[in-house]
Amino acid sequence: MIQTLLSREESAPFDWIDVYEPSIEELYSLAKKYDLHRYTVRDCLEAGHLPKFEKADNYNFIIVRTFSPKKDINPHTIQDLTSKVAVFYSDKFLITIHRQEQPFLLEIKKKYCSHECNLNTHELMTQILWYSLHSYEAPGLFLSDVMDDYEQKIFLKDNIPNLQQKLYYIKHKASVTKKVLVLTTEIINQAHHNNDANPYLQDLKDLHVKLITIYDQVQDDITNLLNIYISLSAQKTNEVVKILTILSVFFMPLTFIVGVYGMNFKYMPELNDKLGYPGVLVFMALVAVGIYIWFKRKRWL
Repeated sequence: MIQTLLSREESAPFDWIDVYEPSIEELYSLAKKYDLHRYTVRDCLEAGHLPKFEKADNYNFIIVRTFSPKKDINPHTIQDLTSKVAVFYSDKFLITIHRQEQPFLLEIKKKYCSHECNLNTHELMTQILWYSLHSYEAPGLFLSDVMDDYEQKIFLKDNIPNLQQKLYYIKHKASVTKKVLVLTTEIINQAHHNNDANPYLQDLKDLHVKLITIYDQVQDDITNLLNIYISLSAQKTNEVVKILTILSVFFMPLTFIVGVYGMNFKYMPELNDKLGYPGVLVFMALVAVGIYIWFKRKRWL
């Protein structure tokens, strides 16, 4: 579907064409009308294309990805977490192409171009970049809050089912998002080269740095929590092994004594002694008490 948001025929400073779920024929029709390279247009058809900036003779081409997770249990790939928006722009036109609905485009038009558009295409493209990056802010803060909650539960030794699996998916989400944000850095630098007069540029850069910091912190928190979780699990295992070892040390000499007197030899002096059985029991009790005292002196109990 092709929608004209702004038109020079209606006294707008440039054409703004928004294309939603385009067909190949529609894309090649636009390419012919605005003199777009066919190979560049092909990138619009690749759903998993990473963010990029490309400069042609008469226009610039960028691909940005907005945070738009699919309705899945654990979306953690680029295509599951983000959706692509391709933008062709020059001084005379701006073309936005996307396969998923992007409400922020209409929001930009309503905010800056509802009556009279005072922005040029470069400034409008900056707003598109800002809104696409802004879509990552709330999910990043949510992941940060989730990590704080997990940290509290781990230190309080609360039981968290499938914690390692959950941390894996969060780490993968943060890693994928960080990758998209890092690739977007090149777009910001190249698209605004020699264009420092853009008044919206600093807000875009500040937001980008903020997002990089948020997802960096999430990745660091996940790594630290995994290390803490592994350490606590190892400590718990060591405590169990310690208890089992102590029990085995108590029963090892007692088992040896019982084993000796369990041998069925005919000539064993203690077998005919009336005090043999209670004597062995007392001796075993003394051995157990001796081991207990030894452990106490070593501070192992």
